[in-house]
Amino acid sequence: MMISARIAVWLCAVFGLVCAGAALTAFTGAQSIADAAEREASLGYAAFWAFLALIGAVFGVLSWLMLKGKLGAVE
Repeated sequence: MMISARIAVWLCAVFGLVCAGAALTAFTGAQSIADAAEREASLGYAAFWAFLALIGAVFGVLSWLMLKGKLGAVE
């Protein structure tokens, strides 16, 4: 199955926004956790979701560059 660069840009944007939302929710909710071990685990999960949002953004930019022809010939 082939995904066009235009669809990849939009899929990466949606993926990045969902991951960023999960990270933001976890970062803001971690302050209300009383147990220090659970709070640290929650911050770890939030950092993981933020990392996934960053990966989605990077691949979205790469797909956009391919769409514009900056990384190779447009077919």
